[in-house]
Amino acid sequence: MKIATWNVNGIRARQQQLAEWIARERPDVVCLQEIKASSDQVPAALCEMEGYWCYWHGAKGYSGSFDYESRIVTATVKGVEVASVYVPNGGKDFPAKMRFLAALEEWASAHASGARPLVICGDINIARADIDVHPKERKATAIGQLPVEREQLERILGHGLVDVGRALEPENDQMFTWWAPWCNLRQRNIGWRLDYVIATRPLFDRVQSCVVQRDIGTSDHAPVVASFGVE
Repeated sequence: MKIATWNVNGIRARQQQLAEWIARERPDVVCLQEIKASSDQVPAALCEMEGYWCYWHGAKGYSGSFDYESRIVTATVKGVEVASVYVPNGGKDFPAKMRFLAALEEWASAHASGARPLVICGDINIARADIDVHPKERKATAIGQLPVEREQLERILGHGLVDVGRALEPENDQMFTWWAPWCNLRQRNIGWRLDYVIATRPLFDRVQSCVVQRDIGTSDHAPVVASFGVE
């Protein structure tokens, strides 16, 4: 089973890139964030791809599947429950980000303990530790690197969840998924790891790979693709 997540930073601007990527990778589940489009603006061709069905949820601009004020929407594929999450950046309303994360922890606590395997993936907008930020970008007072955010992420993971990419490559200090769009930072790989695939332990025990596809697309984020031994 292949699960892919990608903050596309505008689905209409990257329609062709996305379609070609899906056709090549053929993931079982594709989770997209920051589509920046209302449901009637999502390109029809993307919702009519053979073998896929499309579900849209969220406000225009920053779309995802979890809203701490209303609900979480998930899909179940091959017996695995998958949630696509976009955590608010927090730059304009940091308390709202922390409320969102607290609600996500509450939801994860309730669902991760169930019999069904669970994957939470998407743009979490937190660099988990210093290793997840290039030395040139590290700043203890920067949102996304604050201790209070990192502590909350650890509490979420503490409910029987595994940060798949980091668990597979604990010493990889070049595993970034987001780069500021200036000074050729992406080409130089001076970035942050903000995008995650997080799985319950029994599902992680069947992981085959988790790869950041840094060379794909023109979004400021790269896709992350994880494969599990699930039929």
